[in-house]
Amino acid sequence: MIVNQWVPAAHQGDAIGDSARRVRDMLRTLGHVADIFAITIDDSLRHDIRPFDGEEATGGDLTIFHYALPSPMTEAFAALSGRRVLQYHNITPAHFFAPYEPELFRLAELGRRELATLAGRVDLALGDSEYNRRELDELGFGDTGVMPIAVDTERLSRLKSRPALEGVLDDGLTNILFVGRLAPNKKIEDHILLAEHYRRYVDSNYRFIFVGRNDAAPRYFTMIRSLVSEFNSTHGEIARFWFTGSVPDDDLVTFYRHADAYVSLSEHEGFCVPLLEAMAAEVPVMAYPAGAIPETLADAGVQFAPKSFEYAAELLGLLVYDEDLRSAVLAGQRARLENFGDAMIRQHLAQLVERFS
Repeated sequence: MIVNQWVPAAHQGDAIGDSARRVRDMLRTLGHVADIFAITIDDSLRHDIRPFDGEEATGGDLTIFHYALPSPMTEAFAALSGRRVLQYHNITPAHFFAPYEPELFRLAELGRRELATLAGRVDLALGDSEYNRRELDELGFGDTGVMPIAVDTERLSRLKSRPALEGVLDDGLTNILFVGRLAPNKKIEDHILLAEHYRRYVDSNYRFIFVGRNDAAPRYFTMIRSLVSEFNSTHGEIARFWFTGSVPDDDLVTFYRHADAYVSLSEHEGFCVPLLEAMAAEVPVMAYPAGAIPETLADAGVQFAPKSFEYAAELLGLLVYDEDLRSAVLAGQRARLENFGDAMIRQHLAQLVERFS
């Protein structure tokens, strides 16, 4: 069977594109002809992703369309003669962008309207979480299901750390990590407030590290920088808040390996891949249970609600310093990771292809 995947934009390090490539490779091992087609392709991926301008793109017996933003692919997908499977990766609700980025607000609104036009025009609609599947139900998609995003949980163990960066991180401060683009739904401002409570009630020898793009919502990032400067942003000569921007994989794995805890205070997530990466790197996770986070973590990590920063600071301190709690949390995270291994994804794919054979 010819199984094509469509991804509007193929970017290096993007979770959706990484998942599509992993799915493609699994499909090939199952004996199928499989390729990925994209409109926008990073130069570093041009050897691996095919451009969406040839006849091969529309020639699949089965086409899986990864939807996360509006694009010309949407209408083209609905017009395909072969079997059509939508995989929905969520769109951040527009209201998060309203105070900062009108263009992103417009794009999010357009994305949700465009998604709704596919209801009744696909053979199967999948969310990469139950949270996303329920949204598809609400939009009127008839036949829905769940296929988790394919995450290479062993990737971090194959990468080498950066010795120079290790030297910086091993300076005696507690490293609290966040990974992801700095967008309003991620509530980076709440990390800053948590840090202030952590300083007051737990320990002043800490550093909050934010790894990820900070140019996605420039006005929002400007607000974050202003908030940082409002509080005392240095501990001696050491910055208590470190915004790294995008980093190479070797740097990313170094940050994970030297993190004492991973914190998510996001108020909207459709899946949240960094939670799995943190668990794979043996970093204990503390998260506010918004969106799909309770589903992704299940019984792993430590979740807390309501969003009390005093309580969260105390909880974070226990996660960092209480060895019994830390060991128990890490054991639970190892068990949870088994639900996202290659065997499980391969089983989902085999069932999907068999359904349309």
